[in-house]
Amino acid sequence: MEQQAVDVLSSPAIRFGQELHRSRRARGWSQVGLSKRMGYSNTLVSYVERAKRAPTKNFAVKADEVFDTGGTFYELWRRYAKASLLEGFPEFADAEARCRRLRELALTIVTGLFQVREYAEALACAAVQRGAITPSAAEHRVDFLAARQRLLERAKPPLIHAVLDESCLVRTVGGKAVMAKQLDHLAELAARPNITLQVAPFHLGEHLPFTMPITLLDLPDGSVVGYAESHAHGHLERKRETITAWEREYDQLVVEALPKAASLALIHKARKELAP
Repeated sequence: MEQQAVDVLSSPAIRFGQELHRSRRARGWSQVGLSKRMGYSNTLVSYVERAKRAPTKNFAVKADEVFDTGGTFYELWRRYAKASLLEGFPEFADAEARCRRLRELALTIVTGLFQVREYAEALACAAVQRGAITPSAAEHRVDFLAARQRLLERAKPPLIHAVLDESCLVRTVGGKAVMAKQLDHLAELAARPNITLQVAPFHLGEHLPFTMPITLLDLPDGSVVGYAESHAHGHLERKRETITAWEREYDQLVVEALPKAASLALIHKARKELAP
């Protein structure tokens, strides 16, 4: 296997590939032999061993089955999955999956839970082009978002209150066709009984109480946690005094934002301007 000038503890993808290589050699199997046992191409096995392709969950589960490793490869995959996300985000996602109520402010781009796949892919692709993330990390981010969005389709989904800054509606992401689909999706979500969607108009100016996107999650045990992120870091906030301040400012935001009907009208207006 190629030597990697990277600390394997800081690169779970390389760690996964090395363990796959070691396990295969210990059994005396060739890459072709392993690929036949796993049901994947030998090219993919080679790419994963050299960390040129990201392991998938199904690939990890199959590797555990073939090598009878009892979950070793699945755990390595989980480490890879977390490493490809913003620091602090996996912990937030765990709390989000358990929440009973979600309150959120989105700035600049549509909130993740509301993004259509093409919109999310455009953002991930742009990050790859900037050199901020790898193609495999981009692929995982989009897949991870799709998994998070299953929260919206539960038999008993949480109550959701989202405030979108007006910039989310007018900043075209992925081209006009993708943006039109995204705005149509927002209108559909706004009609759901468990979702309240408001728009914070530009004229709020300096009265917008937050300078970064924030999320408040009401958990089953009655506690409330918050999440905010900068360009490079995410932070799950649990301090009661901080959460109380965020809730107070969020309540002010809800009062200052456009009512539901006016917000929906602004979404339709933005959508109409994208029409041919």
